[in-house]
Amino acid sequence: MPGAIHLETERLRLRRFIEDDAELLVDLDSDPEVMRYINGGRPTPRSEIVDDVLPAFMSYYERFAGYGFWAVEERTSNEFIGWFHLRPRPGSPVKDPELGYRLRRSAWGKGYGTEGSRALVDSAFRDHGAPRVYAETMVVNAASQAVMRKAGLRHIRTFHQDWPESIPGDEHGDCEFAITRDEWLATQQ
Repeated sequence: MPGAIHLETERLRLRRFIEDDAELLVDLDSDPEVMRYINGGRPTPRSEIVDDVLPAFMSYYERFAGYGFWAVEERTSNEFIGWFHLRPRPGSPVKDPELGYRLRRSAWGKGYGTEGSRALVDSAFRDHGAPRVYAETMVVNAASQAVMRKAGLRHIRTFHQDWPESIPGDEHGDCEFAITRDEWLATQQ
């Protein structure tokens, strides 16, 4: 069902992506600050979004029930503010989903990242029986780490991985944050 609602929070609506969302993604990925920790600040070409990114996002809906990439809208304005994902990473077990997000700069600092992340963590454990949810970010991306902590994840490790291109800060490595089902259950008391 095009644009089907996945979940709603107090202020956000997470829905399925549809083909008509391409320009929203082009706009999001055109902001150098949004892309700073992704590829050093370069915009994603429109052709790549239309031909690769959006079809990949949408393919999750048929392959994994309840997992995937979700367009996020502010509920009162219906404004697109970015996306979240809760998905099995390629080559990883389905029951070990990765949490991720990318938000417009205008949405930063308003708690939307934490709100959407908490909702997806809750869904992973409550609806999908995941034993663990994890997320990764660059060591130098303090804002993303803060969202992860506020969403209940804790620092697991710092590591170095090979990137196709070097971007500022990658020499400091990446960090993994995670929360287990038992840790999540303890917060539900």
